[in-house]
Amino acid sequence: MEMPTSESSSIRVAFEGCGHGCLHDIYASVDKAAALKGWDGVDLVIIGGDFQAVRNANDLACMSVPMKYRELGDFHEYYSGQRVAPYLTIFVGGNHEASNHMFELYYGGWVAPNIYYLGAANVIRCGPLRIAGMSGIWKGYDYRRPHFERLPYNSDDVQSIYHIRELDVRKLLQIRTQVDLGLSHDWPKQVERSGDFETLFRKKLGFREDSQNGRLGSMAAKHVLDRLRPAYWFSAHLHVKFAALVQHAEYMTSFLALDKCLPNREFLQLLEINPISDLDGAKVERPYRLQYDKEWLAITRAFANDLHLGDPNARPSADKGDVVYRPQILEEEKWVEENVVKPGKLVVPENFTQTAPVYDPAVPLTTEEMPMEYTNPQTTEFCELIGIENKFDMSDAERQARMARGPRPNSNRGGMNRPPRRGGFGRGRGRGGRGRGNRY
Repeated sequence: MEMPTSESSSIRVAFEGCGHGCLHDIYASVDKAAALKGWDGVDLVIIGGDFQAVRNANDLACMSVPMKYRELGDFHEYYSGQRVAPYLTIFVGGNHEASNHMFELYYGGWVAPNIYYLGAANVIRCGPLRIAGMSGIWKGYDYRRPHFERLPYNSDDVQSIYHIRELDVRKLLQIRTQVDLGLSHDWPKQVERSGDFETLFRKKLGFREDSQNGRLGSMAAKHVLDRLRPAYWFSAHLHVKFAALVQHAEYMTSFLALDKCLPNREFLQLLEINPISDLDGAKVERPYRLQYDKEWLAITRAFANDLHLGDPNARPSADKGDVVYRPQILEEEKWVEENVVKPGKLVVPENFTQTAPVYDPAVPLTTEEMPMEYTNPQTTEFCELIGIENKFDMSDAERQARMARGPRPNSNRGGMNRPPRRGGFGRGRGRGGRGRGNRY
C-alpha cells in the first residue's frame, strides 16, 4: 500500500448500523445528535446495510424475511419524491434487502435523490473521504459462484442473492492506494479478538462458541480489511455496538459496529474524520459531492468481461494474479485519465430515475408476485461512461420471455456444497442469523 502524501479537509460523518427501513427515525436521530455536539448537521450519513430500499409491495417478494415480518418501511416516500433525504446518504447492502432493486444498481447508483447505494463492491469519494464498500454477507458455499440469480427468483435465489461473491472481492483486493474507510454489512472475521471480546460474549449469547469455531464474521471482509488497511472500518449486522483497534504492522484500523435503529439501542455515532488518503484531484469544497474513483474505474474496466449473470452453471473466471492484473489495470488507468478525468466526468451525476412503480396500497404486502426486471438508466450511463458492456440490459421481449418461463426450480441441494437450510433466521451469527430474541 502506498503511503499517503497529502493533508486534506475533515468531514463530519454519521454512521448508523442496520437501516431496516427506518429512514425518518434515522434522520431525526442524526439531527438530534448533531445538535448535542453543537454541529449544524453532517456532511454524510453512512448506513451499514439492511437498508431495505423497498419501493412497492412486489419488492418485498424479493427480500429475504419471514412473511410475518414483512413491512414496507418508509423508504418508498423518498423514492416517490414525497420526501427528500436531508443529508447525503450512502449505504451497502445486507441480507435483508429488496434484492431486485440492488441488482439494477450492481455498479452503484441513486435509489432516491440524495441516497446512494454503493453496489456489490465499490470505491468512491465523498469530498476528501475515500470509501471502500462491499455488500452482502459471507456464505462460503456461494462465495466462488457467479451472480446466478436473476428475476423471476425462486425461493433459493431470494436466500442467496445477497451472498458476497469472490469476483467482487477480487476487484477490491486490486486497490493499491490508501483508503480512509471500509464498509461492510457483516463483521470482518476475527475482528472481535481485537476488542473487548469478553464483554461482547456476555452481551450476545452464542458469540463465544461461534468465535472459537470460526463461524463469526466474514472471511471476505477480513481479506479486504487486511489488504486495504483503512483508518476506519464500519459494520453492522449483529445488532450490537462493538469497537476494536486492528493492528497491521505500522498501521491501525479503528473498527466500529453498531445496532439497528430502535429505542435504547446504540445505533448511531457521529465522527469528524481527517482523511489520510491522497486527494488525487478530488474536489473538496462543501457541500461535498460523491465522485468516482479513478483507480476503481480502471479496475472495473479490467474485470468487466469476467462478470456472468443469471447462469448457475457458468464457471467463474480464475484469479489471474498480480502478474496479469497489475499491468492491465495500469493501462486502464490511462484510459480513465483520458476519457473520464480530463473531460471532468468524475463527479457522480445526480441522475436518479424511477424504474419500478411507486407504492400502491391496493397491492397487498403479502404478494408473492415477482416484479419485472428493469434496466436502470444509471447503470446504462455508468457503463457508457467507462466503455463497458451493460450486461444488466435486456430487451422487453427477453424480459417477457423470462417472466413467462417463471423461476428456475429450486435446487435439491440448495446450492453448491450448501448445508441444509434452517430458514436463515435462527441464532447463527455470520450464518444469516440475527441472534436470540431478535425478529431478523
